[in-house]
Amino acid sequence: MSSTLHIPASLLQDLRPLPGFDEQAFVAAHAQPAPVSVRLHPVKGGGIYTDLPAIPWCDGGRYLPERPIFTLDPAYHAGAYYVQEASSIFLHHVLRGIIGQRKGLRVLDLCAAPGGKSTLIASLLDADGLLVSNEVIRTRASILEENMLRWGYMNTWVTSNDPRDLGRLTGYFDIIVVDAPCSGSGLWRKDAAALNEWSEANVQLCAARQQRILADVWPALKTGGTLVYATCSYSPQEDEDILDHLATELHAGTLPIPIDASWGIEEVVSPLQKQTGYRFFPHRVRGEGFFIAAMTKNDDAGSLKTADKKHTPDKKIQQMAGHYFGNSDVLLLPGKDGSYNAIRPQHHTDLQLLQKAVFLRRTGIEAGMPSAKEWLPAHDIALSVDTTKDIPHIDVSKEQALHFLKREEMGMADVPKGWYIVRYNGLGLGWVKALGNRMNNYLPKHWRIRMNIDEI
Repeated sequence: MSSTLHIPASLLQDLRPLPGFDEQAFVAAHAQPAPVSVRLHPVKGGGIYTDLPAIPWCDGGRYLPERPIFTLDPAYHAGAYYVQEASSIFLHHVLRGIIGQRKGLRVLDLCAAPGGKSTLIASLLDADGLLVSNEVIRTRASILEENMLRWGYMNTWVTSNDPRDLGRLTGYFDIIVVDAPCSGSGLWRKDAAALNEWSEANVQLCAARQQRILADVWPALKTGGTLVYATCSYSPQEDEDILDHLATELHAGTLPIPIDASWGIEEVVSPLQKQTGYRFFPHRVRGEGFFIAAMTKNDDAGSLKTADKKHTPDKKIQQMAGHYFGNSDVLLLPGKDGSYNAIRPQHHTDLQLLQKAVFLRRTGIEAGMPSAKEWLPAHDIALSVDTTKDIPHIDVSKEQALHFLKREEMGMADVPKGWYIVRYNGLGLGWVKALGNRMNNYLPKHWRIRMNIDEI
């Protein structure tokens, strides 16, 4: 990053009174490149980046010395890790304290694309819990859906709805995470062009939108439930002032989050209602600008009532596809275009409830569909952590894996006929079907690598 990056004077003026702010160090930090970090998948990420420094607030977080070409790493495509900014990974520390040993929680990630926080939340929930990842912008929702598929959990569903639609789910969620759309000043080191779009007027516009989003979704939070509010903005109008708004208008109260002094995170207090939040300055932490707080709902939320209409499984479908899940207790339900989705039986009531209120883009794991002669397995099966390990597979080298990811020939012969998951270092990448004299590649076309791999 060039030292010519010019921080707006009006923002500096707003930040000067804040604890932990050092103007000279703050400006100097913006002349340095942004750190590169990843968060490892708790199941798939073993043995990856083991020799790199850990992010102190997340045992699965790693700092990288430089930014590699992630596109040319098969482990990235397998969902072994997620490339995520270190400060935002602090959500792991926040939620781990809130969730503790609690089981069966219902969690909403309201502004979820591209999926960093949703994949993090999914890694913390037990199998009985359910994560609803929402993104109102349809194009961004497609990216979110792909990243959740890659992460591979059955109990993560994707919706694409306005917050007010989700607000109709009265008292349904135990935890709601709102990483609110903001003016983005905390990410200028990663995107200097965004600085040109910043203005005081835009900060005020974002603050008003944040208040509206929170008010719309608030009814969906249970009494005693937790709202986690976060932004990548430095502006107090989008941070401490929003906490005051939540305390004043919605009678919420902040929860303390334990932090280690060595982390460099600044605990701050809102000016009016003395609500506690946590600020990340790039001259204090090895990460970008970030703000986060956890607040408890004290008002009576009410609750939803729904009749659980029992689903009678299609025995033929269960017999054809149940083996992918070790014939464990899953429901295979009709999906789109003749396909079937696998969900846990304990989430069937949730499905009925959500279908009445929101547009569900993705529920559970797509299992595939029957044909006249066989079951056609879906790509999801190859990447899921909830499928059996006994599915036939082919282990490949890095070079072969990259050719597979480009939908090219892998140079493999004498493979008996049948369906196989292509695996790299034990990680599923997708499906091939061996036909004797050739092998068909079933990687979704839009997932294909277009980058040149000749130099690998």
